[in-house]
Amino acid sequence: MGGDAYDEYHALLARQDAMRLRQQLRSPARQPSVASAGPREAGRAYDGSADRRTITRHLPLVTPFSDLIAHLYEAMFERHPYLRGLFPDSMEFQQAHLERAFWYLIEHLDRPDEVAAFCARLGRDHRKLGVRPVHYEVFEAALAEALHRSAGERWTEELERAWLRMLRFAVEAMVGAADEALAEPPYWNGTVTDHQLRRPDLAVLRVRTAEPFPHRAGQYAHLQSPLLPHTWRPYSLACAPRPDGELEFHIRRTGPGGVSEALVAHTRVGDPLRLGPAQGSMTLDDRLTRDVLIVAGGTGWATAKALLDELAVRRPHGRRTHLFLGARTLQDLYDTAALAELEKCLPWLRVVPVIGEGPGTAAEDGSVADAVARHGDWSGHLAYVSGPPSMVTATVRRLTAMNLPADRIRHDPVGGTVPLPSHPAATDQ
Repeated sequence: MGGDAYDEYHALLARQDAMRLRQQLRSPARQPSVASAGPREAGRAYDGSADRRTITRHLPLVTPFSDLIAHLYEAMFERHPYLRGLFPDSMEFQQAHLERAFWYLIEHLDRPDEVAAFCARLGRDHRKLGVRPVHYEVFEAALAEALHRSAGERWTEELERAWLRMLRFAVEAMVGAADEALAEPPYWNGTVTDHQLRRPDLAVLRVRTAEPFPHRAGQYAHLQSPLLPHTWRPYSLACAPRPDGELEFHIRRTGPGGVSEALVAHTRVGDPLRLGPAQGSMTLDDRLTRDVLIVAGGTGWATAKALLDELAVRRPHGRRTHLFLGARTLQDLYDTAALAELEKCLPWLRVVPVIGEGPGTAAEDGSVADAVARHGDWSGHLAYVSGPPSMVTATVRRLTAMNLPADRIRHDPVGGTVPLPSHPAATDQ
């Protein structure tokens, strides 16, 4: 970041902090704003149904969202060039992430409690990026300009107002959650203590952080390698909290030049990493009153392994666990030693391997969802599903069709940290 841009950036932050302090001094007794309220209170303050109808009615003016988002970042970087240095060199992932976020907001705007809770999680996580309230103001101005550029002569004030109300509601929840999390670090510095290549495209990393890293079995965290500054990707933790504080991640290389390649091919013992706060709701209930079904595929095994780690410690009396573990070939079962040890030590665990390529290669053939359906009635279980998006989607649908209530099927967003859209127009982008 050049000298002028650096000065502009910090002048903007200083101005924002001064404005907030001045507001506090002028109204010391004012009621808490929606931004400082929790997600539930924020949810009651906004009924987004009308805005959802307006935004949906005008979607043809601003879709495909890829164009809208391109206009947004162009406007933002034109007005504030220093901001470009806060983003990774490649904006592809960032743009796809924002597109999914827009679709999520629109689809759920008539359920503001859900939106507020979702945005609160984003706000807490975004602290690792150095995001401040002033950045949201810059983003809002850029979005307004992008709406003008996308809609052209068909732009209407009604359209812009609905979009900005939606954005402000989301930002209020994000800022409030970030303020509530001020007592914890925005990210943790870690060191790689072990790096094992299980396949040419897959590595198991162990990491120890300088300060204790709070997490629960079943959660995930964003990792950043110093080889790719400002670039974060989510990876599941493959262990429950351990006495020594060591963490485990299973990383599959998904393409050239990205974070996964940096972690698999170019990371060694002793290298530094950064970790964002733990996220995700695939955690075990405090009291286990049902048998557990775990369905995993590929590196989704990491989440399953963490859950089994915790179940092994808790030793649920009278409760059984079924694990369906999917892989394309026998060679893709990369952590068989750990799996065999769990089977040996946990008499209440039954493991069903599901190999996807051809008959006779393992105890089970065919898709994971089909294998689960063939093995009986799961309607009384608590289910956890992790793995490739297609497998998660198919398994969740099959379990729902088999009368397992949706609130007893736990899975993280299949598109990363933002759920994939279900709106028909979204799939055409």
